[in-house]
Amino acid sequence: MCRSWGSNLGPSTNSGEILILLLSYVSLTQVINVKNSTLKVRKMAINIGSCILLHLLVIKLCSYGFQARELVETENKSMEIHHNHMTHNIDPSLMVFFTLKDLKVGKKMQIYFPKREPSTSPKLWPKEEAESLPFSSNQLTYLLKFFSFSPNTPQAMAMENTLKECESKPIKGEVKFCATSLESMLEFTQNVLGSKSEIQVYATLHKTKSSVTFQNYTIVEILMEILAPKIVACHTVPYPHAVFYCHSQESENRVYKVLLGGENGDKVEAMVVCHMDTSQWSPSHVSFQVLGVTPGSSSVCHFFPADNYIWVPKLKSQGSSSM
Repeated sequence: MCRSWGSNLGPSTNSGEILILLLSYVSLTQVINVKNSTLKVRKMAINIGSCILLHLLVIKLCSYGFQARELVETENKSMEIHHNHMTHNIDPSLMVFFTLKDLKVGKKMQIYFPKREPSTSPKLWPKEEAESLPFSSNQLTYLLKFFSFSPNTPQAMAMENTLKECESKPIKGEVKFCATSLESMLEFTQNVLGSKSEIQVYATLHKTKSSVTFQNYTIVEILMEILAPKIVACHTVPYPHAVFYCHSQESENRVYKVLLGGENGDKVEAMVVCHMDTSQWSPSHVSFQVLGVTPGSSSVCHFFPADNYIWVPKLKSQGSSSM
């Protein structure tokens, strides 16, 4: 079962294989929605076709684990700024932010890319199983008992923080949703991008195998700018099973795929989102502390880990550029 944290239900896989399966499932579902006008026919088609792909995808994702954040790494770690006497030592895990002016070939920067252990990462649950449990901070006591966590442990605090974040109000111009299954993530994405739109998913791909998580990278090539009127970004959040914090903002966003070269020889096809209007963001947002800017004064770009996803309407993309 996917419920087991440490289970490994299939052969080793990578995010490229998952993307292929995910796109196949999305494409089949969209074809069914277009070609079948009645609910009865649609359900029959999904039962015969898409469920086969979905089952295969779930097995792959359970094996891969979505490389979700481990609970013990959480409780505000991603928001910490460490102070050491008169100098500021920034937590390496925060080194993913930069500004649009730095997105150019030849630019060198320190970047953190987490490397998850699939066998110990939270696993994806089927929609029916995920929705059989409450997903609410009001039910935290029950959930802790269900997952056998004691109160005040790092796991319990991480679960509480995730539930509260998922229940918090979106900023102005934003829609947000915490998806507890693949199906609910796709449903939210399709609703935001348009029920009749074909959708495309992108993720960071590590072209080489390495245990290094933090090093200097050089932008080798801007592989493409992905032109999209809307995007949905889905980020893994700490929870006993895979949960994705998905959101979309009305303000201008730019999406890029860039080729990075690490100082140790690593090659990464990294996804980047640049938020052009940050005026509605909280002044305490960690990106402003890292970059030394204020809300609305600068664009904020960030790299995506391999277990995060960017969804866009399927549109033509620009080719490589030297920026």
